[in-house]
Amino acid sequence: MKDILNRLINQESISSEEAKSVLVNISNGKYNQSQIASFLTVYMMRSITIEELRGFRDALLELCIPVHLEDYNTIDLCGTGGDGKDTFNISTLSSFVTAGAGVQVTKHGNYGVSSTCGSSNVMEHLGIKFSNDVDFLKRSIEEAGICVLHAPLFHPAMKNVAPIRRELGVKTFFNMLGPMVNPAFPKNQMVGVFNLELLRLYGYLYQESDKNYAIVHALDGYDEISLTGKAKVISNKSETLFDASTLDMDHILPEDISGGHTVKEAAEIFLNIINGNGTEAQNNVVCANAGLAIATVKNLSHKEGFELAKESLFSGRAKQSLDKLIALSQ
Repeated sequence: MKDILNRLINQESISSEEAKSVLVNISNGKYNQSQIASFLTVYMMRSITIEELRGFRDALLELCIPVHLEDYNTIDLCGTGGDGKDTFNISTLSSFVTAGAGVQVTKHGNYGVSSTCGSSNVMEHLGIKFSNDVDFLKRSIEEAGICVLHAPLFHPAMKNVAPIRRELGVKTFFNMLGPMVNPAFPKNQMVGVFNLELLRLYGYLYQESDKNYAIVHALDGYDEISLTGKAKVISNKSETLFDASTLDMDHILPEDISGGHTVKEAAEIFLNIINGNGTEAQNNVVCANAGLAIATVKNLSHKEGFELAKESLFSGRAKQSLDKLIALSQ
């Protein structure tokens, strides 16, 4: 590790094989906490290369406990986090709206590290059980249209890193990896990333896969379609610049989509929206993101996906999906 740290501090990069090896060694407890913290910190001060990102991803996928759900044509809606915007739980709400529209979801998530409330925090608060039992997960997909894959249950290799990430409390390269290491290996993915550089790296890596994907970065910094400005969207079909006018809407203000300061507040906002009582801005942001996910799986235009998302939210089907998942968790 000392050699690798010295090279990284000198602005050198490491190969995919070396990056993979470091994460495998971390999982095997070969480094002390100070070394791990230093390794994470280096990447807060220099850009990650595509080779390094590929190596980290490959290590986590190799070390994960895979869950065999390939009989289902699912999508994961997952942002990197780390955009520092403290919005409400847009991708988690969008996941239930997507499920309510008849598109099956394998939602990968975790507790918030650099934000007040990650997807796992809010879902746990609402009474959703986290499990890696494949029969429970299959029943969740079949009955609720969605299952939740709480990252620590599938990535035991990262138990040596979790306390250090919590203590650091800022985004690390693990934020970049989260969406790439869904243990169900879904065929479809909608990913939000926190900067343009990462959008480009994700674009390269996803081109190498056989996934159906849409990668999103709002140009004013959000890791989702925020409707506060334009967003770059890269898919396996095209590269486009999204604007609210694409969906016949006006731009909204950042404060329109801010989240709660506690998990309880975040859960209240979540329930308010999924019960159909959200503001126009909140509803539109959720449906714009869910709409892109639906369009990605069903091969529709974003506008057609957006209309299906609105129908799911306002008909109560998104709420039914949530209620069913909570009921299955009892």
